[in-house]
Amino acid sequence: MYALLKFRLIACRLVSIFILAQLVACSGSGRFMQEGKASYYSNKFQGKKMANGQPYRKGKLTAAHKTLPFGTKIKVTNQQNGKTVKVRVTDRGPHVKGRIVDLSLKAARRVDLVKAGVAPVKVKVIRMGNGAAGR
Repeated sequence: MYALLKFRLIACRLVSIFILAQLVACSGSGRFMQEGKASYYSNKFQGKKMANGQPYRKGKLTAAHKTLPFGTKIKVTNQQNGKTVKVRVTDRGPHVKGRIVDLSLKAARRVDLVKAGVAPVKVKVIRMGNGAAGR
């Protein structure tokens, strides 16, 4: 009887440690980093429904990413000029090979991306989102 109780206690502790380790790994404390090309949404997408169910607003600091959960806050750095912007992932994309993030017009202006249209960037997670739509 005592051995069974001891086994259960050890098993509970191991499961707790495993869950805690997973939470720390997924906390988005700067562990995720990606480099590639960024582009931005054209004006024709203004008001169109995004993957999270909300309309795209060019005056908001938002972005599209292929895999990061909705609501994830990321820092995007233009590697040509060092300018950065913090945005929230609200959509899926980009859908062009070689690109890792699409920025809203406001975000693209903050990193001087509008004139070039495409630029090399670094994407770093500030805080992971919960993936809930409508954020």
